[in-house]
Amino acid sequence: MATRHPHSGAPNRLHSLIEWRALAEMAVLPFTWPLLSTAPTGDGHPVLLLPGFMAEEGTLIALKAFLAGRGYNVQTWGLGRNIGFQRRHAHALEQKIRHLHHQTGRPVSLVGWSLGGVFALYGALQAPECVRQLITLGSPVNLDPHGSKSPPLVKALYRMIAHPMGPEVHSMQPRAKMLREHQLPPVPISCLYTLSDGVVPPQEATIDGPATHCENIRVSGSHTGLGFNAMVLCIVADRLAQPEGQWQPFNPAGWPGALYRLMTHAALPV
Repeated sequence: MATRHPHSGAPNRLHSLIEWRALAEMAVLPFTWPLLSTAPTGDGHPVLLLPGFMAEEGTLIALKAFLAGRGYNVQTWGLGRNIGFQRRHAHALEQKIRHLHHQTGRPVSLVGWSLGGVFALYGALQAPECVRQLITLGSPVNLDPHGSKSPPLVKALYRMIAHPMGPEVHSMQPRAKMLREHQLPPVPISCLYTLSDGVVPPQEATIDGPATHCENIRVSGSHTGLGFNAMVLCIVADRLAQPEGQWQPFNPAGWPGALYRLMTHAALPV
């Protein structure tokens, strides 16, 4: 079984204070781009990218350019700024997934960053027959019974922008019932998380589920830099490159695997 990370409570306060280190991850990315060119190529199937809270498609530029270079038909959600788990966006996303599936004749892989991963999970639950696999990047896919443990500043921003009663209100929508009950879609799910995430604590960014199609993969980096993180890009490429219907859990091998273990201080992803 894939299991949630045992962390409890809010993210480490220091990690929240130094989320600006994402700028360093962005600055380093151009220097690692030649190494990223050795990542496995794909089979051209459609990949739909979803931005995080208060982010637009522009924040997905590195992911989009990298995956397009690996041979995928990359699309972004086309709904403008992500201003919370809104009903109209949830409905439009489901229609987008169904349209891409019908247009290409192939199931769609979903890659969601932060709150975008919650939208991706919802889309996979609503249209599982149209989805090939789901990858989340630091996404709060597993809320505690007592509510989110994200930092107070993040909660306050959500109340100000999305809803005055906070994210718990949107999770209580009838449309989000399956999310609230922690149901998982019958598609492969890879949840990438970092212990130094200053926004979403690891227990909320990981899931419990059968290892036949669920996994939690630890990475190194900040929350706001996940979409520009070279390690994350490599892992996303590895997950997407698997032949359809032949999904296997992440198993880093060779010198990239040794480097991965060194940087995450983990013998295996947990």
